[in-house]
Amino acid sequence: MLKIVITGPESTGKSTLAKELAKYYKTTFVEEYARIFLTNLGRPYVQQDLLEIAKRQIAQEDSATNKNPKLLICDTSLEVIKIWSEYKYQSVDVFITNSLKVRKPDLYLLMRPDLLWE
Repeated sequence: MLKIVITGPESTGKSTLAKELAKYYKTTFVEEYARIFLTNLGRPYVQQDLLEIAKRQIAQEDSATNKNPKLLICDTSLEVIKIWSEYKYQSVDVFITNSLKVRKPDLYLLMRPDLLWE
């Protein structure tokens, strides 16, 4: 299986590209769990929430992998959660760090901003 991760800054079309690639190649798409989690949270997130997001993201990827696709398109990766945790909390849960060592994609597609920020 080939695992491709779409990553980059906010509002650069990552989700749209991931969905379109999955549709074009008739394969499995794993959405960004953080978006779902944070939308439904109802309170400001805390560092422990990042661990929950990471675990759920992994569960979604594992569920998709169990379908044995030749190609897996992911809308995010654990690296994003790691960077987010380092930036906001100056630390990263060991589960996230250890998971990154064994869960490596085959290819990253890095999006860049093409809209002016106001």
